[in-house]
Amino acid sequence: MKLKMTKARLDGLILLSLGGVVVLLLLAFLLLKPTPAAMQDFRVVYYPARCLLHHGDPYRESDVLATYRAEGGEHPSETAADHQIVIRHIYPPTAFSFTVPFAMLPWGLARVVWMMLTAGSLLFAAFLAWDLGADYAPIVSGALIGFLLANSEVLIVLGNPSGMVISLCVIAVWCFVRERFVVAGIVGMAIGLLVKPQDAGLVWLYFLLAGGIYRKRALQTLLAAVVLGLPGIVLVWRASPHWMQELHANILAFSVHGGITDPGPASTASTGAGMMINLQTVISSLRDDPHIYNLATWLLCALPLTVWALVTAQSRSTPARTWLALAAIATLSLLPVYHHLYDAKLLLLTVPACAMLWAEGGRLGRCALLVNIAAFALTGDVSWTLLLRLLDRLHPMTAGMPAWTLRAMQVFPVPLILLAMSIFYAWVYFSRRSKAAAPSPV
Repeated sequence: MKLKMTKARLDGLILLSLGGVVVLLLLAFLLLKPTPAAMQDFRVVYYPARCLLHHGDPYRESDVLATYRAEGGEHPSETAADHQIVIRHIYPPTAFSFTVPFAMLPWGLARVVWMMLTAGSLLFAAFLAWDLGADYAPIVSGALIGFLLANSEVLIVLGNPSGMVISLCVIAVWCFVRERFVVAGIVGMAIGLLVKPQDAGLVWLYFLLAGGIYRKRALQTLLAAVVLGLPGIVLVWRASPHWMQELHANILAFSVHGGITDPGPASTASTGAGMMINLQTVISSLRDDPHIYNLATWLLCALPLTVWALVTAQSRSTPARTWLALAAIATLSLLPVYHHLYDAKLLLLTVPACAMLWAEGGRLGRCALLVNIAAFALTGDVSWTLLLRLLDRLHPMTAGMPAWTLRAMQVFPVPLILLAMSIFYAWVYFSRRSKAAAPSPV
């Protein structure tokens, strides 16, 4: 990959590297001195896959529990909730095509390989996102992405599959737009669809609707997803003929009132660095009824999603339109369904659009940068935790506040800035539906 290294690009790359150093230092620390929390979310996909390899039912709690205990996976310090998260598998059967190869390795080796791939893929995706944004504003792109990397601790520590899925999705976007290493992009996007379609699905939809060579790439990705996902489906169907009912039961068990995926005020994961960021968390504070907050969320997201889809399908694709379309849909995809704070690393796809608008100058460019800075700050692991700590230090001021007001301060900022960001980029995308021009790359 050839890069034209100007002083601005070099400065942007240095800013990007500063965030990358934080990731590498954290990775080294976890490799040398693993903590009990390290790779907690990897266990969620590792032990059900081990269970499947031993011809057990990965969606049946008793089968996964037997594997979990036989493998010595239980920790004395783990809570009942941690225990249930491991033995109740909620990933689709297609995910096993990706996770079973890791489950063939012993836990110690699999953990290290997964950790290194998560960190490595995130760093590589960040560099490629910077490369796209650097065509317009390398320093702004480097500062934003460096900040995002420096605030990715939870994703690296927990080892959630979102780390690799989002990274592969960003890498695929680069491959499709640059028309380089296309096969790698197709495979990467296909893996994202197999493991976490809620992260990669709407990004894939853009390429399908955009037409031309992009539609060809989307259809090739779909074919690859079918081919790669088929072994996982076959394995699951043989071991668990009733997997659909069992998967549905596992999802319901977590989403009950007060459960870990309940977006309502009673949830055990409603605040902090691992909080949910989908729009239901806001609406449930007004009316804690799933029928109300799910319907309201989808109604709020349906209009911008419909407008975005129609504009994408009816307009000619250009690089400028691609960045705006991806910025809008990457942000919007985080709002209607279950997502955690670490899933917001998908905001990497907003950097090229922000850099392009900033390079144009004017009020719109300043607004784009302001929106991105606010979103990156509120979705960053360290920055958001510091804001919550600041709120705790204001305890004398907040002690007399109603519980609803305090929850609003702890929960509302993240989903609301994501909503504002998605509306902003969707509006710019819609308003420029007949324009093809973009500022000249630097």
